[in-house]
Amino acid sequence: MKRRRDFIKLGSALGVSALMSGCSSSEKTKSFHINKNKKTILRIATSWPAHFPIMGEGIERFAKRLEIISQGTLRVKVYPKNLLVPALGVFDACSSSAIDGYHSAAYYYKGKNEAFNLFTGFPFGFTANEINAWIDFGGGMDLWRELYAKYNLVPFKGGNTDIQMGGWFKKEIKSLDDLKGLKMRIPGLGGEVFAKLGVRPTLLPAGEIYVALERNLLDATEWLGPSLDTKMGFHKVAKYYYTGWHEPGSMLSLVFNKKRFDSLSDEQKMMIEVASNELNSVMCSQFQVENAKQLKVVEDAGVKILTFPKEVLIAAKKAMLEVADEKSQKSKDFKRVWESAYSFLELNKRWTDIGLKAYLESR
Repeated sequence: MKRRRDFIKLGSALGVSALMSGCSSSEKTKSFHINKNKKTILRIATSWPAHFPIMGEGIERFAKRLEIISQGTLRVKVYPKNLLVPALGVFDACSSSAIDGYHSAAYYYKGKNEAFNLFTGFPFGFTANEINAWIDFGGGMDLWRELYAKYNLVPFKGGNTDIQMGGWFKKEIKSLDDLKGLKMRIPGLGGEVFAKLGVRPTLLPAGEIYVALERNLLDATEWLGPSLDTKMGFHKVAKYYYTGWHEPGSMLSLVFNKKRFDSLSDEQKMMIEVASNELNSVMCSQFQVENAKQLKVVEDAGVKILTFPKEVLIAAKKAMLEVADEKSQKSKDFKRVWESAYSFLELNKRWTDIGLKAYLESR
């Protein structure tokens, strides 16, 4: 016991010594200093309506936290969609320095570069934890920043929706043939995979989806999960709700204009990174609890929660690899990012199965 107490005392002393020397030595970390006389305001536009649940709340929380961390010297003004720029116009507005930053999702801008799809996620791809690992330790962030720098942008992790549901259908899907010809609202790589299965993917603004589904202009739609799907009212007009595979851990994007970001002090850049990491973590936690709460609303409405037939899942996995191969042949950037992401996924699959999957099956 005495040796243990001595070891703890020694460790504490060394820790304090290292901290103090780190603050005083020019060869190590620079001292942290906040210039309270200098106020910086960042204008961030979003792709969400004002006070939008979870995602909109997340960026608003980020703004408050950043102001607290910086002792009021770094402030963020959040502008919901269409107030400064259109919902999906934030990428171009930030790139051109019309705004300082934005909160959105990378796959909305695949028209700029197909590789951007992968920084949100891909069908049968990363869980929320796995995409965080790829971004932080698998080279994902280096690729993301390299490609966004071409547009005068600096990206950060901006939150994660965690696993999304596979969609609301007006009829039960019992086979691959039941998908053929269905008109479904679904974006991104998930939409391209469904297209290979015979679905007719389409995009509609959020405000039009419920009416289109109700009036049979849509046969199906995906949105997110119980947390937000119930607020859209989908459980009232579609009674088959499928478990997901197309967006297993979708990452949102917090992005800054590069010239504006480079003008900030090292301390301010660090604050943004710390606050963005918190935004990313807390949003995923909030989705977990809100999905759990709203699942009861879905079940009480008499909705059948189903899993796609095995033949659909097998065909969808094959289709995803075909989509990735086709895009890799057309885009060197997509090929580089896909190879990085897919190899990292293959590395992590075994551990996720041995760890998390085995636990869930035993639980």
